[in-house]
Amino acid sequence: MTPEILTLCVAAALLELDTTYAFQLTFSRGIIAAPILSLITGDIMTGIQIGVFTELLFADINPLGGILPPSAVVCSAVSLALHMLGLELYFAFFCGVAGAILFSLAEKIMRKNRFKWLIFWEQQITRHPQMVNRTVVLALATSFLMNFFLISIFIWLCGQFMLWLLPYIPMKAHFACKFAYMAVPWIGLATLVPAFRLKTR
Repeated sequence: MTPEILTLCVAAALLELDTTYAFQLTFSRGIIAAPILSLITGDIMTGIQIGVFTELLFADINPLGGILPPSAVVCSAVSLALHMLGLELYFAFFCGVAGAILFSLAEKIMRKNRFKWLIFWEQQITRHPQMVNRTVVLALATSFLMNFFLISIFIWLCGQFMLWLLPYIPMKAHFACKFAYMAVPWIGLATLVPAFRLKTR
């Protein structure tokens, strides 16, 4: 991995904390996260495009109840990193979408296991109230490290696989993925129109 991609993974892991664990200033939304991450890659226009596409694609999935939507930060980070490695943007974006979905599945597993730790920490804080700050910092650091590990591993594995596969992909697949990529904003808008129509009634 290049230093730029490692920096991208660190920034993405920090932005991912904004989803639920800390801050919650909407930095983790695709429309904001992708342009921020693109400052590292130096391709801001691509970051804005990925941010808009990610936002439209995931706009209809709300984190209600047990639903954990795909991570817009992971989608943005994977897309930008793979594009930086030389992958066409339409391939990189769909790898990013796959990474976002896989990350949400891994996040569900981590949350179930973290619940046991929360009970332990709650008992420790009840006995020693002065441990609150240390416990919060430890929880955030653990979440950051897990985010960084998952994002960087997926980028490395997907990058290696796609760069190996790229010479064998037929031109028809290139055209199909390019067409699908350009259809993403229209699909996103199509899901938003009924939602706006319901709100205006």
